[in-house]
Amino acid sequence: MNWAVIWGLLIPFAGTALGSACVFFMRRTLRDGVQRGLTGFAAGVMVAASVWSLLIPAMEQAADMGTWAFAPAAAGFWLGVLFLLALDHIIPHLHLNCDKAEGPCSRLQRSTMMVLAVTLHNIPEGMAVGVVYAGLLTNSAHITVTGALALSLGIAVQNFPEGAIISMPLRAEGMSKRRAFAGGMLSGIVEPLGAALTILAAGIVVPALPYLLGFAAGAMLYVVVEELIPEMSQGEHSNIGVLAFSAGFTFMMMLDVALG
Repeated sequence: MNWAVIWGLLIPFAGTALGSACVFFMRRTLRDGVQRGLTGFAAGVMVAASVWSLLIPAMEQAADMGTWAFAPAAAGFWLGVLFLLALDHIIPHLHLNCDKAEGPCSRLQRSTMMVLAVTLHNIPEGMAVGVVYAGLLTNSAHITVTGALALSLGIAVQNFPEGAIISMPLRAEGMSKRRAFAGGMLSGIVEPLGAALTILAAGIVVPALPYLLGFAAGAMLYVVVEELIPEMSQGEHSNIGVLAFSAGFTFMMMLDVALG
């Protein structure tokens, strides 16, 4: 694994860490409008990345299947959705602005379950970055160096507000600034780890790359629909979230097309 790939895997984690550092110089809570805007932007980036960085390359790699070129992407997509659905049911977690935890009953602290909620949807982001770099390393998925970098940068940009969104509420829960920062930062550690594991798996089974690309897309879109869209739409002035979603989608689309 060369240094370019290593840095590519670490860029998204750096975005989470920088966002979590907001706890050191911002007040304890984010205004609802700001939080909805940040969540909407992250959702837009993830949707655009799922299409341009994952599903389209998956179908391009399966082009030799003719009219059935969509099959590996579609199958992987549904496996990703079902995988996140299973994790959603077996891992106790608590979404922001919710009083009732999801998953099995647990005695975990509220702050711990909030970190788990963010960690849960960082898993597909790590897999997405990993599978794209796996395609780059094997020269088998029509992915360029700049295209892989575009995904890393896009995920890092949307991880920045996510880091703030998790560290600020932890601070509001009574944690010290250092612990809130650590909680927000560690929620993103699964991304480089998941990416590295995905690269190892995809390098062994090259024919599985179209399925893995679809899998990552399905997992990411599950997170968007199940968690981010409801969060960006709740309360008054939900149009803030919609506009931010559109901005995030446009940003990632331009980044992927310009660099890809």
